[in-house]
Amino acid sequence: LKVVRGGSVSHSPTPHHFQDRLNYKSREKKIIADKALGLLQNGQVVVFDGGTTALAIASILPADLQITVVTNSFPVVSVLESHPTIEVLFAGGRLYKCAFASIGHDTIRFFRNIRADLYFMGICSIHPTIGVTTISYEESEVKNAIVEASKQVIALTPHERINTAEAFFICPLSSVDTVITDEDGVADAKELFKDTTISVI
Repeated sequence: LKVVRGGSVSHSPTPHHFQDRLNYKSREKKIIADKALGLLQNGQVVVFDGGTTALAIASILPADLQITVVTNSFPVVSVLESHPTIEVLFAGGRLYKCAFASIGHDTIRFFRNIRADLYFMGICSIHPTIGVTTISYEESEVKNAIVEASKQVIALTPHERINTAEAFFICPLSSVDTVITDEDGVADAKELFKDTTISVI
């Protein structure tokens, strides 16, 4: 639990290391990935970060989809290297081994030169007043830079991460345009975010 003024907020129960998260809640990630496909159109520039739910989307992109993917995720690059019609731009930097993703100054500078149509943001925690948070300071800096460079921010979250918070701030709730969650999370998310402009899918 995290103690906050007026009460306490639960931490996300999600495992921290990429390998532990890869097959965690795989059914829920598949549901979220299927929903996310409906937001994609030919010609878009789309950011996929180091989240395993973002990777689940990358794994099922249609063979005829023509988009540019920008990513700091080594697994996303690996999945898309054989895709026939998707251009891939990789943001280099220092390897964050916990997530198999690049972080640091070079990564942030790369994303600041991008103007993305969509950002598929894998998240640790989302809370109606605290906003979007994560367990790593450097990861939060990279994600914040991507948020700033994106026209639409799509938060990908299994239901258990909703109404939780971690130590490092990424962005306020007002920066999020859409929350995609599994079926168990839709009703809770709609209720929690009913006073915002966020769409819940």
